[in-house]
Amino acid sequence: MRILIVEDEKLLADSIKSLLTKKGFDVDVAYDGESGKEYAELGIYDLLIMDIMMPKMDGYEVTRRIREKRIGTPILMLTAKSELEDRIAGLNSGADYYLTKPFDTRELLACINALLRRQGAQVDEVKFGNTTLDLSSAMLICGDNSIRLSAKEFDIMRFLFQAGGKILSKEMILTKVWGYDSDAVENHVEVYIGFLRKKLASIGSNVRIETVRRLGYYLEVVDDD
Repeated sequence: MRILIVEDEKLLADSIKSLLTKKGFDVDVAYDGESGKEYAELGIYDLLIMDIMMPKMDGYEVTRRIREKRIGTPILMLTAKSELEDRIAGLNSGADYYLTKPFDTRELLACINALLRRQGAQVDEVKFGNTTLDLSSAMLICGDNSIRLSAKEFDIMRFLFQAGGKILSKEMILTKVWGYDSDAVENHVEVYIGFLRKKLASIGSNVRIETVRRLGYYLEVVDDD
């Protein structure tokens, strides 16, 4: 699970990152609203933890912009503002939950786990065309045929399935699957896309991974009749 913290108080942000990293989460941090918006719009996170009062762009505006992009990632707002109007404004901007500072780390973890459970409980599989990706077993299934994906193949295929036919750039796939600090290059993406195309064909899927030159990849259903 990957979490983005958008918080301008560096000590607090780094403290939360340390806590979540110890719990097994992959965590990135943005220290201002503008950077937070750019990170969030990559669509690679399972949860966003958002402060309100930040330089360049406040948390309300960041959340609104994210929702305008149709990004449904759960958002947990952290703020010192505790008035009812502030909580309402946060929820109306698109946040899923509102936690006021100071907070107990146990409450923070409980909120995070609740939001992630809510998200995960909605789908155990994703479908596109005549093909299903089982999220619990990493199996790609088409009718009576199935094939298991490697960890990297699964991450790429899940990203493509969840994009619902939208174009994903090589850079986005690299960031999502290999991480910001990886030495992986675009050729790695091309190689794994080749693997996935062969596996889709091997199970008789009508789903194709199409290439848009200089833009990236997207899924398309092909009618062979």
